[in-house]
Amino acid sequence: MEPLNCQPLPASSARSSNFIRDIMVSDLDSNKYGGRVQTRFPPEPNGYLHIGHAKAIYLDFGLADQFGGHTNLRFDDTNPTKEETEYVESIKESIRWLGYHWDGLYHASDYFDQLYEWAIKLIRMGKAYVDDLSADQIREYRGTLTAPGRESPYRQRPIGENLNLFERMRAGQFPNGSRTLRAKIDMSSPNLNLRDPVMYRILHAEHHRTGNKWCIYPMYDYAHGQSDAIEGITHSMCTLEFEDHRPLYNWFIEQLGIFPSQQIEFDRLNLTYTLLSKRKLLRLVSEGLVRGWDDPRMPTLVGIRRRGFPPEALRNFCAAIGVTKTNGTLELEMLEHFIREQLNHEAPRVMAVLRPLRLIIVNYPEDGVEQMEAINNPEDPGAGTRKVPFSRVLYIEQEDFREHPPKQYYRLCPGREVRLRYAYFVTCTGLVKNDRGEIIEVHCTYDPKTRGGQAPDGRKVKSTIHWVSATHAVDAEVRLYEKLFTKTDPDEVEEGKDFTSNLNPNSLAIVRPAKVEPSLATAAVESRYQFERLGYFCVDPDSAPGNLVFNRTLALKDTWARIEKSDAAGR
Repeated sequence: MEPLNCQPLPASSARSSNFIRDIMVSDLDSNKYGGRVQTRFPPEPNGYLHIGHAKAIYLDFGLADQFGGHTNLRFDDTNPTKEETEYVESIKESIRWLGYHWDGLYHASDYFDQLYEWAIKLIRMGKAYVDDLSADQIREYRGTLTAPGRESPYRQRPIGENLNLFERMRAGQFPNGSRTLRAKIDMSSPNLNLRDPVMYRILHAEHHRTGNKWCIYPMYDYAHGQSDAIEGITHSMCTLEFEDHRPLYNWFIEQLGIFPSQQIEFDRLNLTYTLLSKRKLLRLVSEGLVRGWDDPRMPTLVGIRRRGFPPEALRNFCAAIGVTKTNGTLELEMLEHFIREQLNHEAPRVMAVLRPLRLIIVNYPEDGVEQMEAINNPEDPGAGTRKVPFSRVLYIEQEDFREHPPKQYYRLCPGREVRLRYAYFVTCTGLVKNDRGEIIEVHCTYDPKTRGGQAPDGRKVKSTIHWVSATHAVDAEVRLYEKLFTKTDPDEVEEGKDFTSNLNPNSLAIVRPAKVEPSLATAAVESRYQFERLGYFCVDPDSAPGNLVFNRTLALKDTWARIEKSDAAGR
């Protein structure tokens, strides 16, 4: 799929062009569901939610909120071999973090008894039968897109025999895979999903909620629509791969004569440089290729939360991309644009030095300390100011000094004057090297008349650099993250290789000890900041008193903003 080179839209514009919203408006106007909007978010608890789920959450919860409706959280827990309570709790926490709440909390397993009774009803109606074909045989008999399927030799079993066998399946009298319950529809249908789909399979496995009560479990296509009907779901939103399943969704509802929920499909959220396959994400975790589901390089919601992405930015992003009936791939830079835009407005500014170089102001009093007034956030006039200690010995970034500067290098070098942020003009007078010829110290003089960064004689400097006081600085570990994959499509691989061959070996660099201003000594976990001139950073949960750890959320550069500006100029 080619990246969609689309321009972000205001949230109001995105909502007005949302075709699902238009369906809801039409249904409300016609009083189709008695003036109700009831949606549900139905994750399977077999992994952690990822950025793709954020769009589904935004639609399920956000659209219901717009119309004064309600949203259920329902766990599709029909496969006990892959589901865990850990995932259930993580999903709930991620939804809360995104800023949404559910009106009802349910599980598909809540309906196992009712689903079983409805299966009995379909058998009695002659609409379902017990099949002895193996899974491979069922696939063989199903046919292809160009060839019709063949009826199972067990399709015409008498109703009584089917009822007896199905009850024995439930009683645990048969091994895994030996029998299934199938709907009896049409083996010649052009839609393969209607070629006698499997409703139940035998699975002797303990369920995380129902224990060993059941050894037969309903398939998603059978459980989904009936669960919607039980809950009175008016608008059941799914991604486009379920579009061909909608006739089956409707068939079960019509045969059983239950509440007529409607399924509506929309495009998946896909991003460049990003994998959203739970199976592949699980492999990254299980093989130790990342540091867990919440690794800040992962596209999971727990991962991007740990990296410092604000939930408001994700909601704004989902509003801007809109909803379509065509799958595509958005540029990762578009998401990053919304992250930077939010953080620019809300993140306090602080000073930090990642790779420290000592700077000594030789004409500054040895024991002198001043408190410089620094602006907390120029985008927020109400954010106020703070005091930052200034002393004779400072730390600056190594890259802010060059002994032999290249052309167009305007930062500190021998004989050059620069501005120290919020402080003074300083001029480099010398340097000190170690035995290996590495610069370990820079000497400067300062002009006391330039306090606050302004020269009374009106002279200008071409560069302003940040700093921290060596006496007052707090040590920190800083983790610098880059894209996890080197290719826009991580699945694009050479023959004989898989997606792991595209992992970026430089996706994480750890810097320690960095030096940060003392106001950060008690920074709370998940607090987000802009390190001036360096980027946006977030306090990692690994932090502890005396052991600060920061994750870089993003650098300051905004590629998407430049793309958007260029596109606008072209128009």
